[in-house]
Amino acid sequence: MDIRKARASDAAHLVRFINMAADDLPLHFWRKTVGPEGDPWALGQERAARETGNFSYRNAWLTEVDGAVAACLLGYAAEAEPGPIDPDTPPIFVPLLELEALAPGSWYLNVLATYEAFRGKGLGSALLTHAEEIAAAAGHDTISLIAEDTHLDALRLYSAKGYRQVARRPVVKGDWDVDASEWIFFTKPVRAT
Repeated sequence: MDIRKARASDAAHLVRFINMAADDLPLHFWRKTVGPEGDPWALGQERAARETGNFSYRNAWLTEVDGAVAACLLGYAAEAEPGPIDPDTPPIFVPLLELEALAPGSWYLNVLATYEAFRGKGLGSALLTHAEEIAAAAGHDTISLIAEDTHLDALRLYSAKGYRQVARRPVVKGDWDVDASEWIFFTKPVRAT
């Protein structure tokens, strides 16, 4: 197993991991953005391949097993002083923004996902350790993340690795077809280096 920084050329993998981690919410949003004639995956890849923005490949790391991409970590510094939520924000995203604002200045782990064929091999644990090292090296004293209540394996992993549940918000579904009913916000202290 090797962990490496993502490259712009990894965009096709990144969009799959991003979408997997959030139960098709990114794809749902990309479809609405491009309309019925557009390609939502192409929009996602364009966003992942850009140089700036939270979903840039520059904020991602990939795990490879025998040369094959297997898992992804995507994270970045949370806002030190979150402002009010824009009133034009789609309601589906408001609970997520409310939760993210609960740990200002933390290192926010936005995506942790593993392709199904590679699950159960410790890749998620290795990437969590890597995330904590990144957060500490960047001077953050806390790492934060949000998980859905239906991601039972992930919830067990976070608890086993010392993450503490801080808050919950109901999932706003609208026309997004998802089984989850709650977003769960976790934090863990890390020792800055």
